[in-house]
Amino acid sequence: MTAEEKQLLLKDICARLSYHNLWMQYDNKDWLAIGYGHGRIELLTNPVSSATGPCPLIEEIKPYLRPMSSMTEEEKEELYHYYCKEIADNLSTPNLTWELRCCVSNSFGTDWLNAHYFDYRGLIPMGLALEAPEGMYKTE
Repeated sequence: MTAEEKQLLLKDICARLSYHNLWMQYDNKDWLAIGYGHGRIELLTNPVSSATGPCPLIEEIKPYLRPMSSMTEEEKEELYHYYCKEIADNLSTPNLTWELRCCVSNSFGTDWLNAHYFDYRGLIPMGLALEAPEGMYKTE
Protein backbone atom coordinates (compact mmCIF):
# COMPACT_ATOMS: atom_id res chain seq x y z
CA MET A 1 0.00 0.00 0.00
CA THR A 2 1.43 3.36 -1.00
CA ALA A 3 1.51 6.33 1.37
CA GLU A 4 -1.13 8.04 -0.81
CA GLU A 5 -3.41 4.99 -0.67
CA LYS A 6 -2.96 4.74 3.09
CA GLN A 7 -3.86 8.42 3.51
CA LEU A 8 -6.93 8.04 1.26
CA LEU A 9 -8.13 4.99 3.19
CA LEU A 10 -7.56 6.70 6.52
CA LYS A 11 -9.44 9.80 5.39
CA ASP A 12 -12.36 7.69 4.19
CA ILE A 13 -12.61 5.50 7.29
CA CYS A 14 -12.35 8.39 9.74
CA ALA A 15 -15.14 10.23 7.93
CA ARG A 16 -17.42 7.21 8.35
CA LEU A 17 -16.70 6.31 11.99
CA SER A 18 -19.29 8.74 13.35
CA TYR A 19 -22.07 6.90 11.50
CA HIS A 20 -21.59 3.67 13.49
CA ASN A 21 -21.65 0.15 12.17
CA LEU A 22 -18.81 0.49 9.67
CA TRP A 23 -17.89 -3.11 8.93
CA MET A 24 -14.25 -4.04 8.35
CA GLN A 25 -12.40 -7.17 7.39
CA TYR A 26 -9.28 -7.95 9.38
CA ASP A 27 -7.51 -11.29 9.64
CA ASN A 28 -10.25 -12.90 7.47
CA LYS A 29 -12.94 -11.94 10.01
CA ASP A 30 -15.61 -9.24 9.99
CA TRP A 31 -15.48 -6.55 12.69
CA LEU A 32 -17.19 -3.27 13.53
CA ALA A 33 -14.90 -0.25 13.54
CA ILE A 34 -15.43 2.04 16.52
CA GLY A 35 -12.44 4.37 16.66
CA TYR A 36 -9.07 5.46 15.41
CA GLY A 37 -5.89 6.51 17.10
CA HIS A 38 -2.13 6.32 16.70
CA GLY A 39 -2.33 4.78 13.22
CA ARG A 40 -4.62 1.97 14.34
CA ILE A 41 -8.32 1.20 13.96
CA GLU A 42 -10.15 0.06 17.10
CA LEU A 43 -12.47 -2.87 16.40
CA LEU A 44 -15.43 -4.24 18.31
CA THR A 45 -15.38 -7.98 18.95
CA ASN A 46 -19.14 -8.40 18.71
CA PRO A 47 -21.91 -5.99 17.61
CA VAL A 48 -23.83 -6.56 20.85
CA SER A 49 -20.80 -6.40 23.11
CA SER A 50 -18.74 -3.53 24.44
CA ALA A 51 -15.53 -5.57 24.45
CA THR A 52 -12.96 -4.28 22.04
CA GLY A 53 -10.93 -6.54 19.83
CA PRO A 54 -7.63 -6.02 18.05
CA CYS A 55 -6.32 -2.63 16.98
CA PRO A 56 -4.75 -3.32 13.60
CA LEU A 57 -2.81 -0.85 11.51
CA ILE A 58 -4.81 0.96 8.85
CA GLU A 59 -3.11 -1.00 6.07
CA GLU A 60 -4.19 -4.30 7.66
CA ILE A 61 -7.93 -3.73 7.30
CA LYS A 62 -10.44 -3.25 4.50
CA PRO A 63 -13.77 -1.53 5.01
CA TYR A 64 -16.91 -2.94 3.45
CA LEU A 65 -18.46 -0.30 1.20
CA ARG A 66 -21.38 -0.16 -1.17
CA PRO A 67 -20.57 0.47 -4.84
CA MET A 68 -22.21 3.59 -6.24
CA SER A 69 -24.02 1.32 -8.71
CA SER A 70 -25.93 -0.29 -5.80
CA MET A 71 -27.75 2.95 -5.00
CA THR A 72 -31.49 2.35 -5.21
CA GLU A 73 -33.86 4.68 -7.04
CA GLU A 74 -35.26 5.73 -3.66
CA GLU A 75 -31.78 6.59 -2.42
CA LYS A 76 -31.04 8.56 -5.59
CA GLU A 77 -34.24 10.50 -5.09
CA GLU A 78 -33.45 11.15 -1.41
CA LEU A 79 -29.94 12.32 -2.22
CA TYR A 80 -31.16 14.50 -5.06
CA HIS A 81 -34.18 15.91 -3.25
CA TYR A 82 -32.55 16.74 0.06
CA TYR A 83 -28.97 17.56 -0.87
CA CYS A 84 -28.55 18.20 -4.57
CA LYS A 85 -31.66 19.91 -5.88
CA GLU A 86 -30.37 23.43 -5.37
CA ILE A 87 -27.04 22.64 -7.03
CA ALA A 88 -28.70 20.71 -9.86
CA ASP A 89 -31.26 23.46 -10.44
CA ASN A 90 -28.46 25.99 -10.69
CA LEU A 91 -26.69 23.82 -13.28
CA SER A 92 -29.91 23.19 -15.25
CA THR A 93 -28.84 19.68 -16.22
CA PRO A 94 -31.06 16.57 -16.39
CA ASN A 95 -28.07 14.20 -16.13
CA LEU A 96 -28.35 12.43 -12.75
CA THR A 97 -24.77 11.18 -12.91
CA TRP A 98 -23.58 14.78 -13.14
CA GLU A 99 -25.88 15.71 -10.28
CA LEU A 100 -24.43 12.93 -8.14
CA ARG A 101 -20.94 14.22 -8.86
CA CYS A 102 -22.09 17.66 -7.74
CA CYS A 103 -23.41 16.12 -4.55
CA VAL A 104 -20.01 14.68 -3.72
CA SER A 105 -18.55 18.17 -3.83
CA ASN A 106 -21.31 19.32 -1.48
CA SER A 107 -20.54 18.54 2.16
CA PHE A 108 -24.11 17.51 2.92
CA GLY A 109 -24.08 15.11 -0.03
CA THR A 110 -20.73 13.71 1.09
CA ASP A 111 -22.08 13.21 4.62
CA TRP A 112 -25.09 11.38 3.15
CA LEU A 113 -22.86 9.14 1.02
CA ASN A 114 -20.68 8.37 4.08
CA ALA A 115 -23.73 7.59 6.22
CA HIS A 116 -24.96 5.15 3.56
CA TYR A 117 -21.49 3.60 3.09
CA PHE A 118 -21.13 4.37 -0.63
CA ASP A 119 -17.71 4.06 -2.24
CA TYR A 120 -17.61 7.45 -3.95
CA ARG A 121 -13.80 7.55 -3.76
CA GLY A 122 -13.36 4.35 -5.78
CA LEU A 123 -11.65 2.34 -3.03
CA ILE A 124 -13.18 -0.98 -4.13
CA PRO A 125 -11.59 -1.00 -7.61
CA MET A 126 -8.29 0.11 -6.04
CA GLY A 127 -8.36 -2.96 -3.76
CA LEU A 128 -8.50 -0.79 -0.62
CA ALA A 129 -12.08 -1.78 0.29
CA LEU A 130 -14.40 -4.74 -0.19
CA GLU A 131 -17.84 -4.68 -1.75
CA ALA A 132 -20.40 -4.96 1.03
CA PRO A 133 -22.59 -8.05 0.72
CA GLU A 134 -26.21 -7.27 -0.03
CA GLY A 135 -28.06 -6.44 3.19
CA MET A 136 -24.94 -5.66 5.26
CA TYR A 137 -25.99 -2.02 5.35
CA LYS A 138 -29.76 -2.08 5.30
CA THR A 139 -31.25 0.79 3.31
CA GLU A 140 -34.46 0.99 5.33
